[in-house]
Amino acid sequence: MQPKLLKYILDIETVIAEIESIKLRTENNFINFSDDIILQRAIERDLEIIGEAVRKILELKPDAEISSSKHIIGLRNIIAHAYDSVEPEMLWGII
Repeated sequence: MQPKLLKYILDIETVIAEIESIKLRTENNFINFSDDIILQRAIERDLEIIGEAVRKILELKPDAEISSSKHIIGLRNIIAHAYDSVEPEMLWGII
């Protein structure tokens, strides 16, 4: 496996662990999440990282089978470019 490909996969794994940690921090409670803008921004950043990593994986290995890759990359684009349309309910539904 190419080192860069492995790096992107490890980035995704790390971010998933961060997201799980955030959910624990909120006691898996949406109200706690929606009351904490810092946690919301952290989730936004984590989802951006996942989207960018998926995009780069597909650049390196176009035949990689990643379910919902277009949606994952699309979400990254929404967070990066249409940030004003991102709502806590949407983020919570994703995580």
